[in-house]
Amino acid sequence: MKKTLITFVAIMLVTVTIFTSCQSSAQKEKAAEENLQGAQKDLEKAQDNADEDAAKTAKAEDWRIFKLDAEAKIKANEIRIAGIREKMKTSGKAPDAIYQTKIDLLEQQNKNMTARIEAYTKTQSDWKSLSEFNHDMDQLGEALKDITVNNKN
Repeated sequence: MKKTLITFVAIMLVTVTIFTSCQSSAQKEKAAEENLQGAQKDLEKAQDNADEDAAKTAKAEDWRIFKLDAEAKIKANEIRIAGIREKMKTSGKAPDAIYQTKIDLLEQQNKNMTARIEAYTKTQSDWKSLSEFNHDMDQLGEALKDITVNNKN
């Protein structure tokens, strides 16, 4: 991008030089000023485009990292839920209905988190909704930790 920009400015300077060699001093000065202003506008436009492209690339990379992190947390929750269910089966005690309902609810919340991340992939709305997603994901993780602590009592 910078090479193209430098080449463009060089071409503009050569053009100014050619035009100024065939004109009077006043015409040369006016033409040079106009060309310089045009080159400055083109340079600003190119810089704006470069900044925009960089921002889009950064946003896409941030999203990719966020999604991978969220998917890893969701998978860890699935493993934790499966572990809790396995402990319930092997404990020898009949599972408490309230405890079973809590586990089912947490499992459903985890599935909802998967659906939310997939929905965001399709719409790509704002980062505020991702902040809410992180908050909800943290609460789900804490609830999973708490359910195992409460079960040990």
